[in-house]
Amino acid sequence: MKLLIANRGEIACRIIRTARRMGLSTVAVYSEADRQALHLRMADEAYLIGPAPSTESYLRGDKIIEIALKAGADAIHPGYGFLSEQADFAKAVEAAGLIFIGPSAESIEIMGSKLAAKEAVSRYDIPLVPGTEKAIDDPQKAIRIAEEIGFPILIKASAGGGGKGMRIVEKAEELQEQMQRAISEAQSAFGDGAVFIEKYVSKPRHIEFQILADKEGNTLHFYERECSIQRRHQKVIEEAPSVVLDEALRQKMGEAAVKVAKACKYHGAGTVEFLLDAEHNFYFLEMNTRLQVEHPVTELITGFDLVEWQIRIARGEALPFRQEDILRNGHAIELRVYAEDPYNDFLPGTGKLEVYERPQGEGIRLDDGYEQGQDIPIYYDPMIAKLISYGKDRDEAIYRMLQAIKQYRIEGIPTTLPFGRFALQHPAFRSGHFDTSFVKKYFRPELLLEEEKKLAHLAALSALFLYQRESERLRP
Repeated sequence: MKLLIANRGEIACRIIRTARRMGLSTVAVYSEADRQALHLRMADEAYLIGPAPSTESYLRGDKIIEIALKAGADAIHPGYGFLSEQADFAKAVEAAGLIFIGPSAESIEIMGSKLAAKEAVSRYDIPLVPGTEKAIDDPQKAIRIAEEIGFPILIKASAGGGGKGMRIVEKAEELQEQMQRAISEAQSAFGDGAVFIEKYVSKPRHIEFQILADKEGNTLHFYERECSIQRRHQKVIEEAPSVVLDEALRQKMGEAAVKVAKACKYHGAGTVEFLLDAEHNFYFLEMNTRLQVEHPVTELITGFDLVEWQIRIARGEALPFRQEDILRNGHAIELRVYAEDPYNDFLPGTGKLEVYERPQGEGIRLDDGYEQGQDIPIYYDPMIAKLISYGKDRDEAIYRMLQAIKQYRIEGIPTTLPFGRFALQHPAFRSGHFDTSFVKKYFRPELLLEEEKKLAHLAALSALFLYQRESERLRP
């Protein structure tokens, strides 16, 4: 089997590693901005796909399919982002006689619309956040509905993701303006201005369940991931398992996740996301019909290679294990290492990786796609790598992550490594008493500066101590 990876960066490298282990030939595609990219050298073949902008390269589904046929590929893996949740692309891949490593186009369409997804799962007795069942564009009607369910409310783009087209509204007089902004942003980002209203769940935790389902209808979950440390509604730190779930709630949410997958006749790897409120009531949020960035933490605690099973399921293989065969061991944490400046509101940064030294050690995994001397392009998502730690328990995973952050040297561009160090040492994170407002509630750039001053002071004291001890040893 020959596999074309329709992606770039760390996820392309990640897929190639598994494909290589499975004995599969791999085909990479690249834009003009990625001529020196690591994934090209890892793949067996590589083809230029177009200019740097993603609209002219990694989003050109027609061109990707043309290259796949030219290279004699049997299947296309979309990774995440770009074309991974485009139903039309999945259809076109199959129409060309190729295997799409992912769910059916129908599943993507249903779960790609938050309103359609809510309608699909409503028949399965799965808790939903109170809100509108259809798209709404009338501010006066929106105000009446909001007053019924109670402020604050959340305006969300039906086709949205990554925090785009999303607005929290505290009172009625703000609703019209925020609604117009959400519609405009949704139209610009997704080509679909449909929005809907939900009750805003205060102090929520973001809990998601990994599922795998084969084409015979066997659907299993691989436990949860805690994804509550976010900035701009996007995840920065994830861990598995969550410290807040007991076994009874874990089982109940896992069963609900399986029902969500069955509601759209899902096959492949996917993620069902829930909000968990302060009273531990959970609500279906959405389903991501692809591999998730944070999938490594699930792999580390369960021992399953999710990319391998994506490929096996796409080839028609049935899952040979049952729910009781999926065991959970240890604890894993992932830090998304973005080229962003935590000292300046996490603004994306670009430039050259003047120094790039990877961390090593027991329980450390690094999924990356860059090397020293390479540039970080302005055209794509600013994620450089995923740094993952594993330990026998949460304390050990935190300790190993902090040691890895200390070893990981990146110079030339700002990164989220300092924020990761801050978050993992914060009492709220250590205690497990945090929610999606962690960054807003606890983080300020000046705290990083204070921490760096303390570290510099300790380093100076340590150097002085070593100097004095060596002087005494050498004294005649």
